[in-house]
Amino acid sequence: MDGMSIKLTRRETVLGLSASAVLLAQTPNPPLPSNPDEELKAVRDQIQQNLQQLDKVQMPMSTEPAAHFKA
Repeated sequence: MDGMSIKLTRRETVLGLSASAVLLAQTPNPPLPSNPDEELKAVRDQIQQNLQQLDKVQMPMSTEPAAHFKA
């Protein structure tokens, strides 16, 4: 990776996983380019589009279950 990282909260991760099937059903993905750099850019653009779609969804705080992580 070239230094770009995307940080997601637990809620965004869960919402992304649960909404991914819906998003995939709505918009078909274009074919990936054969050039690795262009492919990486296309995947990042798709992630950004998905995040923009997820930002439009309101999720109440009660949706997130209480969880305690112990190391």
